[in-house]
Amino acid sequence: MPSAKIAHLTDRALIRIAGEDAHHFLQNLVTADIEETDANGASSTALLTPQGKILFDFLIYRTSDGYLADAPSTAAADLLKRLTFYRLRAKVDLELLGADSGVFAVWDGPVEIKSALVAATDPRTPLLGQRIVAPVSALAGQTTASEADLEAYERHRIATGVPEGLKDYSYSDIFPHDADLDQLGGVSFTKGCYVGQEVVSRVQHRGTARKRFVLVEGGRALPEKGTPVTADGKSVGEIGSSITSETGESVGLALLRLDKVAQAKDNGSPLHCGDVEIAVRIPDWAGFSFPEKHVSD
Repeated sequence: MPSAKIAHLTDRALIRIAGEDAHHFLQNLVTADIEETDANGASSTALLTPQGKILFDFLIYRTSDGYLADAPSTAAADLLKRLTFYRLRAKVDLELLGADSGVFAVWDGPVEIKSALVAATDPRTPLLGQRIVAPVSALAGQTTASEADLEAYERHRIATGVPEGLKDYSYSDIFPHDADLDQLGGVSFTKGCYVGQEVVSRVQHRGTARKRFVLVEGGRALPEKGTPVTADGKSVGEIGSSITSETGESVGLALLRLDKVAQAKDNGSPLHCGDVEIAVRIPDWAGFSFPEKHVSD
């Protein structure tokens, strides 16, 4: 059995959300059901535009005095500003925490850290491992896990098939179903209204989600994010983040039209990303599949 690995996710930041109205405030704003966050300790979630597109994606944790939002560090200040905009007269305290509080990912086995403020199974899929929030200075010597770097975690995340905002797609560009948030526990279809809820519910109930992030594999390095994926010279989507192994083989995430990929497969047409021929695979955790018959526009 491989030993557990732990990585300090230095590209993540934390926002504290507390106060007597914190639960109600979040429940009416983000895509996750905060009742489930309270019960499970963590949720994947997003804040949407009124048109239903992802404005921010993040994880949210229940703590003893409220909640912590685990967001990309480059977007944390903007997320805080947007939360403040929606706060109005609600009794909610919002604070961007300093770098002394860190987000850690653990995989290939669990670990226990006594000083952890949060220790939860990653709410998107258990295949990702654990998510831990702890004081950075207090972490040394508290775990026997092998220390890994951010690149190692990115390899693990991409190989697991889980997309993230800014790394795989730009904000305000795609819908939650496109980013597989409905598959990764990030969207509730049973709670009340939230920003962008009508559009998301319409896609769910009509079953009109055609674009999905899936895994792509190539025999050599894949092109940069945003490069089109093509079949017979026509675009069927585009690549997100990718990694290349020491042997030169690559795996990445791509947002593709499943019906067009299925049609290419039926026709025996190879898929390419740039000049790299690729194979497409649906992640193990996913509940969707390629359509059996292509349905044209």
